[in-house]
Amino acid sequence: MTNRPWIVDDDLWALIEPLLPPWPERSPGPRPVPDRLCLQGILYVLHQDIAWQLLPLELGFGSGQTCWRRLDRWQQAGVFERLHCILLAKLNAAGELDWSRACVDGARPGEKGGAATGPSPVDRRKTGSKHHLICDGKGTPLKVLTTAANVNDITQTLALVDGIPPVAGRPGRPRRRPDALLGDKAYDSRAVRRELRKRRIVPVISRRGAPNIQGLGKLRYVVEQTFALLHQFKRLAVRWERRLELHDAFLSLACSLICWRRIKRNPS
Repeated sequence: MTNRPWIVDDDLWALIEPLLPPWPERSPGPRPVPDRLCLQGILYVLHQDIAWQLLPLELGFGSGQTCWRRLDRWQQAGVFERLHCILLAKLNAAGELDWSRACVDGARPGEKGGAATGPSPVDRRKTGSKHHLICDGKGTPLKVLTTAANVNDITQTLALVDGIPPVAGRPGRPRRRPDALLGDKAYDSRAVRRELRKRRIVPVISRRGAPNIQGLGKLRYVVEQTFALLHQFKRLAVRWERRLELHDAFLSLACSLICWRRIKRNPS
C-alpha cells in the first residue's frame, strides 16, 4: 500500500471504468471533471475523513461538491456493488475465498447523525449506527449492512446470509452460500438455526448459558480483523454521511478495496 492510497492504478481503473454510467454527448455547462480524478477525490475523503468542502483543490480532483455528486450518481447506478462482485469473482477464481465457513459480527462506528440511527444500548443511549458484517473464512468481506445502534445482531443474520451476492469465477453456478456460519452468543436463536439449515448451512453458534464452543474464537477472529480493516478507512470509523445510501456506497467501496489488495497480494 502506497503513502497515497487514493491514487487509482491502471489495473483497477480498467475494472471500474466500464461500470460507470456515460455522460450525455451534449451535456450543458462546462466540461465535467474526468471520472478517474473524481474517484480519487472520493477515495481521498474515504481515507482522510475530511469534510467534502475541505477537499484541497490543488490535488486536481475537482471540488468536494463535484466529487460528492459523482459519488451519488455512481451509487444510484450500482457501480460499487457491481465492482465488489467482480473482485469477489476474481478472488474465487484464484481459490482465495474460503467457503467452508463464514463469520458474522457487529460493530458500532462513531456517529454524527442521519438515517438508520438509534439509541445505543452500550453507550449511554447516544444516537448511533451499527455495521453488520459477514466474511468468508479468510476474512474477505462478503456483505455489510448498516442499521440503527439498537438493532440486535440476531435480527440481521439472515439478511447478511441472503445478501451475499452470487460469486462467479468457478465452473458451475455462482456460489452464494458458505458451508457453515460461525457466530457468538448474540446470534443464538432456534429460528435462525432452523432457517440456516433450510439453506443447507451448518450453524456453529455458541448457546446462551453454556460455555463457548471450544476453538470457535480461533476461527472467528477473522471477522474482527476485517472490521479493523474497514475502520482503517476513517470515513467509516465515524459516520458523517447523513444519507444512508451514501454511507453504504463508501462501505461497498471499502470492501472492494480490501478485495483488490488481496488480489494484488496474490496475483494469479
